[in-house]
Amino acid sequence: MPDNRKPTSILISGGSSGIGAALARAYASEGVSLALRGRVAARLAQSAQACRDLGADVRTACLDVRERDAMRDWVHEVDDAAPLDLAIANAGVSGGTGGEGESDEQRRHILDVNVDGVINTLAPSIGRMRVRRRGQVAVMSSLAAFRGFPGAPAYCASKACVRVWAEGMRGDLAADGVGVSVICPGYVRSRMTEGNAFPMPFLMDAEKAAQIVRRGLARNRARISFPWPLVCGVWILNALPPGWTDRLLARMPRKV
Repeated sequence: MPDNRKPTSILISGGSSGIGAALARAYASEGVSLALRGRVAARLAQSAQACRDLGADVRTACLDVRERDAMRDWVHEVDDAAPLDLAIANAGVSGGTGGEGESDEQRRHILDVNVDGVINTLAPSIGRMRVRRRGQVAVMSSLAAFRGFPGAPAYCASKACVRVWAEGMRGDLAADGVGVSVICPGYVRSRMTEGNAFPMPFLMDAEKAAQIVRRGLARNRARISFPWPLVCGVWILNALPPGWTDRLLARMPRKV
């Protein structure tokens, strides 16, 4: 089982905005080392400064999570400076079809970032943690991982892939003292959702989502899914035969 001590060395990809930035602030305090990776330097710097103001020691990197070698080198550099207790693969992208369907370029970009990017973030972390026989990794999936929605097929597929990967790893890594959790949120206020021109049931602030995630990780929960009314709805959709739900889902609004 993973070490139950409060994590003091934490890596978060996608730590410049949304849930990632909220998680960074939730963990930031005196004696905590944070490693934040983001795409946009200005947003990353702002997130890092907010964490420093809370007392954390913060290092940042503007890296593309699709760059396997660069991510491996950065993770190892961070781990050399402060052996990682927790690594959260949070970076991800979405994209709308606008009713026109996904382009080949769009679907490949989503899958590259949301699948390869997660692996590139966690594989180097896992290797080091297994040697130490302690640590924890977390994958940011989504409730969209449980049913393919017509408005975002590649996004749903990418989140399903990393969810199943994480759940499979949990059994493999438990014997090595490394915990694995998969995070499946519903709608959370972020740059990813701010452009959605349709109702988002049970929309949650990033700060509240981060606290739910933090509590779940502290308990080494296998799956951290929320909010519960939306979780129940998705479970029902997933349990019903596609022939019963296809017509309903076809009427759902598309992300622009």
